[in-house]
Amino acid sequence: MNRTTLSLIAGVAALAAVTGFATLDAPDTSGAETARAAAQLPVERTGLVCPAPSTSDLAETAYTSFTPVTKGAAAKGTAHLTAATEESTGATGKTDGKTGGKTGKSKEKGGKTAAKPVLAPKAPGTPATGSTSGGTTPAYLGTAEGSYAPGWTVQETTEVAAGTGRGLLGVNCTAPDTEFWFPGASTAADRTDYVHLTNPDDSAAVVDIELYGPDGALQTTVGEGIAVPPHASDPILLSTLTAEKQDAVTVHVNVRSGRVGAAVQALDDKLGGDWLASAGDPAGSLVIPGIPKDAVSVRLVAFAPGHADADLKVQLASSTGLITPAGHETLHVKGGMSASVDLGDVTRGEAGSLVLTPTDDAVPVVAAVRVVRGKGDDQESAFIPATAAVGARASVADNRAKAATLSLTAPTGTAQVKVTSSAGSEGGATASQTYTLKPGTTQDVVPPAPQGLKGTYAITVEHVSGAPVYAARTLLSTDKDTPGFTIQTLPDDRGTVSVPEADEDLEVLQR
Repeated sequence: MNRTTLSLIAGVAALAAVTGFATLDAPDTSGAETARAAAQLPVERTGLVCPAPSTSDLAETAYTSFTPVTKGAAAKGTAHLTAATEESTGATGKTDGKTGGKTGKSKEKGGKTAAKPVLAPKAPGTPATGSTSGGTTPAYLGTAEGSYAPGWTVQETTEVAAGTGRGLLGVNCTAPDTEFWFPGASTAADRTDYVHLTNPDDSAAVVDIELYGPDGALQTTVGEGIAVPPHASDPILLSTLTAEKQDAVTVHVNVRSGRVGAAVQALDDKLGGDWLASAGDPAGSLVIPGIPKDAVSVRLVAFAPGHADADLKVQLASSTGLITPAGHETLHVKGGMSASVDLGDVTRGEAGSLVLTPTDDAVPVVAAVRVVRGKGDDQESAFIPATAAVGARASVADNRAKAATLSLTAPTGTAQVKVTSSAGSEGGATASQTYTLKPGTTQDVVPPAPQGLKGTYAITVEHVSGAPVYAARTLLSTDKDTPGFTIQTLPDDRGTVSVPEADEDLEVLQR
């Protein structure tokens, strides 16, 4: 057997190791139909990282894990969330895992101490929850395998009663990667923004952090070559990287070696705080879904990587169709510079999503908005990054009775989606409903209530037909003494992977 055939077998074997499933049939010496169409198969391993939630002693943090039931997934599997520590010294803070997470430590082989998982899921299709208290909760590393891996999502939700960044802070735990964009951060005096870097691997990661303001790159002192130890997390205060005070900053996290999970925690002296999740990949057209209808202020920040300028048409996909905000028809974004615009109460009491499209030649950009709700001292803020479409399926966890709103938008055409509310974490049965979206509109819906709901539930959105659909979930605080809200987008969960089916072709020996 020559090198060509061996390479083919090795390549398919490597793919099987990643996806967990592939077959090599007996060789067909005729050489006919040796390559077949790729199959969509469930992934067999998913990794996530959750940043350290808060340094406030008043912080109460809930973790919710959910895996949608996936056809063809493995019969068995595991999922767990454990503390990220340089040494296995155990979790800090009080821990109360309602489905397996408990306070305390356990012994690993060799005598090392390992933290108990903050939560331990029992079955796909049912959420699992855990919680921590105080300001010493660490970052967490999560791994799901087998039946738990396809579409696994974990929500971290923190309520802070008072102080800088008070309110409700929520973030979907992210998959580790090598590049992240965060338009909408700030180094202004009234903001305290941290970029959290979490390394899930066994070797150190090396990271560069670049900051871009309205006039281009900000001069930084220690933003290059930041080493993040294995199984550790490093929160970096943006104002320590530069002396410049800028209100609209785009953060670029570039990983030289290894990989990390990254998120920006944006804390405001007066407007509360929330997590700014990474924006989708730079693209010529962008969608920012789920701007609350009662938003009193919406600020858009966009950034064009590279040297080319971008001119964007700004539209709002309202409940009745696409409209252009008066006075804000276009946005000019200079290459390598952050551009911002205050859109005010652009939704004017209606459901809305921002749609950004090129006025001429398409230039890749990234974008996000800061949303403010409330009045007077009760104002709170949240962030929505531009995101990818729902794709085949997307889920979001930690939905609470009468506190969750799902926003759906189809900017380019009619579409239909199926929304399923899972069983509750402590009991109940699933409920589903199908929605039809008109072209260029945004529709806010109250998710179908699970029958006999106890605890929290997850929402899964499945694309049924038509144009691409974008989605976001708004979650309100259920604590009357802690007014707040948080918004998470629902991009495709990547629960399946394309696996080409291949056979040996002995004809290559004759060529």
